[in-house]
Amino acid sequence: MRDFLPEDIRRREFVVGVIRRVYEQYGFEPLETPAVENLETLLGKYGDEGNQLIFKILKRGEHEASGQADLALRYDLTVPLARVVAHHQAKLPRLFKRYQIQPVWRADRPARGRFREFYQCDVDALGSTSPVVEAELCAAVAEALQALGFQDFSIRLNHRQLLSSVLLAVAVPEALHGSALVAVDKLDKIGADGVKAELLARGVSEAAAVGLLGAFGARPGGDITVPVEGLDAVGVEAFENVKTILRLTAGTAAGPRMVFDPSLARGLSYYTGAIMEISVPDLAGSLGGGGRYDNLVGMFLGQAVPACGFSLGLERILVVMGERGMFPPALQTTPADIMLAVFDPGDVVHALRVAGDLRRAGLRVLVYPDADKIGKQIKYADGRGIPFVGILGSDEITAGTITVKDLAGKTQNIFEQTAAGAAILEVLKHRG
Repeated sequence: MRDFLPEDIRRREFVVGVIRRVYEQYGFEPLETPAVENLETLLGKYGDEGNQLIFKILKRGEHEASGQADLALRYDLTVPLARVVAHHQAKLPRLFKRYQIQPVWRADRPARGRFREFYQCDVDALGSTSPVVEAELCAAVAEALQALGFQDFSIRLNHRQLLSSVLLAVAVPEALHGSALVAVDKLDKIGADGVKAELLARGVSEAAAVGLLGAFGARPGGDITVPVEGLDAVGVEAFENVKTILRLTAGTAAGPRMVFDPSLARGLSYYTGAIMEISVPDLAGSLGGGGRYDNLVGMFLGQAVPACGFSLGLERILVVMGERGMFPPALQTTPADIMLAVFDPGDVVHALRVAGDLRRAGLRVLVYPDADKIGKQIKYADGRGIPFVGILGSDEITAGTITVKDLAGKTQNIFEQTAAGAAILEVLKHRG
């Protein structure tokens, strides 16, 4: 968990602003949920490994000494969404499209781009089984990443039912499917040998492990072909669903990015259909992922509600953009456009009035609070990257003017106080 200094926050707000704007262009509405959920709401939704990463909150008051937990910090934004839809169903439209950008918490081992407190940028659609939903979600996240400057990412696509059919076809016992998928999900991190060793440790036979890795041996990017012979009817239908999504995305921003990857598993246990994940060549792990989870809302509501979602990982996006120098040069890195310097403590009242006028003109203004030597004040402004210093001495106050030093242009001009704001804005505009 980290502190965020001003430059960090400016970058975060820039990225979030871009993502929010794209999500809203696709008709998604904002939603927020509490940081804390009932523990029973979260348990059993993420698989055994996910359960171990939930930050539990001990009971309070007279029950504190028991060491038991009844609340927890939210693990993701999807399960809280399912709870909200179940609780507020009467107030929500039949087709509910929402986005949510909030922090989540996981008791994970920190690594590059991986933290215990991090933001997710989720976009979900509930109420339709149509593959158009998956196509629009992929298009929205692709457009958001492109707007941020990413060009070398791919959206890997697979289907949980297709995975299950492949497992059956290579003779992995159904009781071991969930455990096997957890291992397969690590293929891009620990390689085929590592996955094979983990499959064997989880009770999968040597022959089944070899068959499974053989089915996934063809890495993404080739022809869209069935990964293994002998698929059952469920697997065939799932494969057709994958092909439909690829066809629907062809004319969208996601089209050139879509790749069928039969080895993609995704570890969360609530997925029921298509699953997606964003890969970037030089990043271990992904920038985001998602999938269809048609049964999750039903756990809270008692009736099926089709749902599909995608989540972008804000922290990883920020890490990659920072390392690649992708933030725009025009992104504000200074606290103000102009600093007002004060010579005499008695003149502060005039400085505050002029500061108000400049702010109303559209400038960000910092008033230096102490009557230090002018050289010290200018040095402070220069050190903070503030481009202009406004000087208000007794002569300026009497004349109703302000002397403006342009630190970047190394010039100095005198303006009427009422005209200074427009003049400074014009210079800033031309500098971009």
